[in-house]
Amino acid sequence: MRRLSDGRLLFLLCLAEALSMSGFATWPGLLPQLQETWHLSGKAAGAVSGAFFAGYMLAVPILSGLTDRIDARRVYFFACLLAASGCLGFAFFASDAVSAALFQTLTGAGLAGTYMPGLKALTDRLAGSRQPRFIAIYTATFGVGASFSYLFSGWAGAALGWRAAFFLGAFGPILAGLLVLAGLQPLTPHGAARRVGLLRMFGVLADRATLGYVAGYAAHCWELFGLRSWIVALVAFSAASSGGSLPLAPATAAAAINLVGIPASIFGNELAGRFGRRRYIFTVMAASGGLAWLAGAVAGWPWALLAVLVLYNVAVMADSAALTAGLISAAEPARLGAALAVYSLFGFGAGFLGPLVFGVVLDASGGKDSATAWLFACGSLGICCLLAPLVAMFGSRPQLSR
Repeated sequence: MRRLSDGRLLFLLCLAEALSMSGFATWPGLLPQLQETWHLSGKAAGAVSGAFFAGYMLAVPILSGLTDRIDARRVYFFACLLAASGCLGFAFFASDAVSAALFQTLTGAGLAGTYMPGLKALTDRLAGSRQPRFIAIYTATFGVGASFSYLFSGWAGAALGWRAAFFLGAFGPILAGLLVLAGLQPLTPHGAARRVGLLRMFGVLADRATLGYVAGYAAHCWELFGLRSWIVALVAFSAASSGGSLPLAPATAAAAINLVGIPASIFGNELAGRFGRRRYIFTVMAASGGLAWLAGAVAGWPWALLAVLVLYNVAVMADSAALTAGLISAAEPARLGAALAVYSLFGFGAGFLGPLVFGVVLDASGGKDSATAWLFACGSLGICCLLAPLVAMFGSRPQLSR
């Protein structure tokens, strides 16, 4: 098989990443409809949202860790089949919060074998000065996939019903798996000769720089996935509270807001390299944490909310690639798969808790029809990112400068 050029390699993996995520936002995109249909509390809805990231968290140590010893393209194909089966199971069998959470867990496990293993497939086949920039473009494509999923699920749900939306979402991962399996040249990973046990992967945290990036990514994912899980419901509340004055459907608005954040991830990595990675990351975290509270404060005013959500999403995305590129530069090449596995485990573990805590706070503060409840629920998203700079200033200060 002929080796792909660097540009074609990046394009293939970014296209596969976006396709593999077609079912990523189907649940949050249809959350207002399914919450009413199944009479779900905020806690139950948040638990279903969090189940996706719990599946990721449970699977990523195995699937991402395997890429140190097995060609990532093979792990990727298997994971795409997992994601597709989760979407299909939801389409045919989901009927309440418990069954929905089960199939969301399976879909999330599929993402665990595509997102970071896809990045590992890229870095295994790419070296040199362009690697950080290509990493930034790849990680930013996550936002493209999320936006496409919001848009597609909103359209399919409105036109064909929610079961059809989940059914159609299964085809993206299947196409992505075939694309990667057929398009990438087979490769022996750097750590193929090593046999690292599951628990020994956590040894990568002994490096202070790696630990700092893992902690930063956890704070980032708490906020990012909490926002992505509840953004459609938040916009729907805002539109309803003002008599439905928005020109866009909530899922379409969420897709547009996510797209605006994509350049922030790419340019954020460039700025981090220029002004100092550690200083840049903590400045962005402080800004996004404050904007979380501002978004909740204007939840009852739809046009103000949309403007703040655009700024908020830009701030949330602005440190994404900077964190991931920093981790890759700090990690030992033969243990990069393990480092990415631990990085994702803590990040998506926080991604599981963020949506759940949001739902609990929403219920405890007055429920989904209360503007005050949305204020405190949105504020819960910013807690970790507001605390991170304080920990850096007054605590042991995990090193993020490498």
